[in-house]
Amino acid sequence: MITSSTVFGHDCDPAEYADIDPVRLLSMWIPAPGAAPPPLMALATVAEDGYPRARHVLLSEYRDGAVRFHTDATSAKVAELRATPRAAVTVAWPEIGRQVSVCGDISSSEPQHDRTVYARRGRYLQLLAWLNTPEVAALDPERRHATWARFDAEHPQLEPPPNWLGFSLEPRELTFWRGDPLGPSQRTRYRRTDDRWTVEVLPG
Repeated sequence: MITSSTVFGHDCDPAEYADIDPVRLLSMWIPAPGAAPPPLMALATVAEDGYPRARHVLLSEYRDGAVRFHTDATSAKVAELRATPRAAVTVAWPEIGRQVSVCGDISSSEPQHDRTVYARRGRYLQLLAWLNTPEVAALDPERRHATWARFDAEHPQLEPPPNWLGFSLEPRELTFWRGDPLGPSQRTRYRRTDDRWTVEVLPG
């Protein structure tokens, strides 16, 4: 039986990987909200010119089988997600030799969930959601810092701004990478076909 302590371990027989539920495995790799700082992940979208665009965003949480993140509604990535509601994300933990890449379909999250996630964010990130605007960015550093300090003092409690949106990425493909200090690294790729997952064990 594959358990959380042996899954993708170096003594694991690749033939056993077909018995692993990749959605459950992803929940074992991604920390629960509050258990650790939200990990940074690379988010790739398809731009209007057909070329991919990548940037880093915070992974809000992994819930109900979907990777969730939040961003500014006025950003280029939101326009790209609305035009082509598909994306890929990658999260890496180099200190323990792990990486997972997920690609799939995008949908909007619920407003109540957005408020819950916003309340978990630290004060700096809550302020940033309100003040990371073109108008503030155009100010010189002294005025920018003064605007930040004034807004912080005037708003001890904050709700998410209207332009703070959440998205869910429902996986269609998951690729788990494990490093091995004693030998070659290895990738295991799961692809959803109809109502089942197919698995391939690949070189790292």
